Amino acid sequence: MLASAAIAQSSPASKPAVDQLIPWLLDEDRQLRGVPFSEVIFDTTGKKVLRFDSSNPVDQHVAKAISAACDETMKRLNAPGSAIQNINRINEVSSHFEDTLRELLNATPDLRCDFPLTAEGKVQRSGYPDLRIVNMESKRVFYLDPKLYAAGSPDSNFRTFYFEPKKGTNKVLDDAVHFIVGFEHEPREGRFAKTMWKFTRWNLVDLSQFKVKLKAEFQASNRDMYRPEAIVATGRGE
Repeated sequence: MLASAAIAQSSPASKPAVDQLIPWLLDEDRQLRGVPFSEVIFDTTGKKVLRFDSSNPVDQHVAKAISAACDETMKRLNAPGSAIQNINRINEVSSHFEDTLRELLNATPDLRCDFPLTAEGKVQRSGYPDLRIVNMESKRVFYLDPKLYAAGSPDSNFRTFYFEPKKGTNKVLDDAVHFIVGFEHEPREGRFAKTMWKFTRWNLVDLSQFKVKLKAEFQASNRDMYRPEAIVATGRGE
């Protein structure tokens, strides 16, 4: 992997792993920014991120099908009676986009769209990517990950893309074209606003030249923290 290779090159072999890791993580500007996503995918999965080829008839066909599905998805979900209009949190809306895109793409001749299986052969909705599209004639694979964002936010620095490499739950099992499709929505007024969700545009993005950065953090659960042997005092409310 990228991280382990960099650590091995920059640290004496005799140092404990954590002592090698920390200085490397702190050297954020040099090592952890601008990492090609294609390298991350290849180093963690052994699979290639293929470039979208606008001169390839298969790629043209799939891009056209995705475009039509995006138009129809936005039309359906913008409707006053759509299921998303009763949802307050935008994070809970995204699964409706995934489901609708999957339905529409499966109705397209020569295409098959499903939720990708993990390396363990299980369906897992969370994690990258959300959808796997196959052109049945050529067997060329396309991964599609829908994202929702508020108008005016494409230039923000907030993290909106996540990829967590894990062997068992890895869902990238093919050499494939990788797409993000971002749907822009108008902001709602206030946290509990009753105004409708209105999506105004979408962008289909080829990730072959995409660059990412690593945000390292050490985590622990409540079970890890509140161990009986570690508690030194406690109290109860009246």
